[in-house]
Amino acid sequence: MKTMIILVVNAGSSSLKYQLIDMKDESVIAKGNCDRIGIDGHISHKTLDGRTLNEDCDFPTHTEAFMKLVDVLTKGDASVIKSMDEISAVGHRIVQGAEIFDKPVLVTDEVIQQIDDLKELAPVHNHAHALALWACKKVMPANVPQVVVFDTAFHQTMPEKAYMFGLPYEDYENYSVRKYGFHGTSHRFVSNALAQALGKDIKDLKIVSCHLGNGSSITAVQGGKSIDTSMGFTPLDGLLMGTRTGCVDPSAVTFVAEKHHFTPSQMSEYMNKKSGFLGVSGISSDNRDITAAAEKGDKRALLAKDILVYEIKKYIGSYAAAMNGLDAVLFTGGIGENSDDVRAEVCRNMDFFGIKLDEEANNGCRGQLKRISAPDSRVEVWIVPTNEELLIARDTLSLISK
Repeated sequence: MKTMIILVVNAGSSSLKYQLIDMKDESVIAKGNCDRIGIDGHISHKTLDGRTLNEDCDFPTHTEAFMKLVDVLTKGDASVIKSMDEISAVGHRIVQGAEIFDKPVLVTDEVIQQIDDLKELAPVHNHAHALALWACKKVMPANVPQVVVFDTAFHQTMPEKAYMFGLPYEDYENYSVRKYGFHGTSHRFVSNALAQALGKDIKDLKIVSCHLGNGSSITAVQGGKSIDTSMGFTPLDGLLMGTRTGCVDPSAVTFVAEKHHFTPSQMSEYMNKKSGFLGVSGISSDNRDITAAAEKGDKRALLAKDILVYEIKKYIGSYAAAMNGLDAVLFTGGIGENSDDVRAEVCRNMDFFGIKLDEEANNGCRGQLKRISAPDSRVEVWIVPTNEELLIARDTLSLISK
């Protein structure tokens, strides 16, 4: 194929992560992060051949960050292309597409506005995505197509019984309140990668995909489609996470809010940024710190780990019931790929479901595609490294090729 270089962008409220991917062999030419946008600014950049750049910058908005990104890619000692005209397309990760977007689409002014209009459903992410899209339009050559890929799109196959809440139906009709699910790009990538590793058609498989990291979600993937997932209306629902509560009785939320005299936005911040591992352990939001403290006998750190493992087990069991069977469980994400103790604890005492771990195969695994179940395990257990950026690049290439 002719040279096809795609820039993948993942914008946060104060950051702009990027990868430049050569689709000929799917190699990462360069990657980096424009951080602390709106505060002061810093860029970290690394090329395939090991050249690096770390520099403090002035990033009042995403536009300045994009301009610096262009500068770093095309000029100086860590440059990798001569001009942005060498880029065939830009692919953007968007968190919330609601029911409007169930597949990748080309970027237009109307699409950007629709993404921004959904900011109420993803206040931390969608407005930042829109700002980045406007900034990218200003900076990129007009003839370079841009594509948006949505985290929520993969979960649009969930049946109504899985995504509806028990609130009055009018709240769904008037305010779009329902389960959306997130990490969809990751769950789609790893479930397909697992099917390929197994040498089977994904249409014939029932998979529970465990994306475990600072943010965690579990998805039931039946026949290559999401039929249920643990995150809900926002990424706050489901499992205990780094700083997020996961599933909590709504009455506990209103009770705690009243005790602390919190406004709704203060309670939201409390549940999103001060809870989870951090809130339960009182130590850290990072699983590595929790593990180290638990190994020294810290009871609250041990409790945080126990809660996480217990919840993962329950989701595996409930999704096996929902799919009427289970062929494989996969672990991905920062914790899923690197924490052998979490994987071991999840798989322990799961023989009823046909899950039996090969302890030796599981020990010491770090981010590698590998089967870790015992030879006589009826359900296969795998570590599958995720690569959302590559899937975004593939989706972008597929769309512009049409």
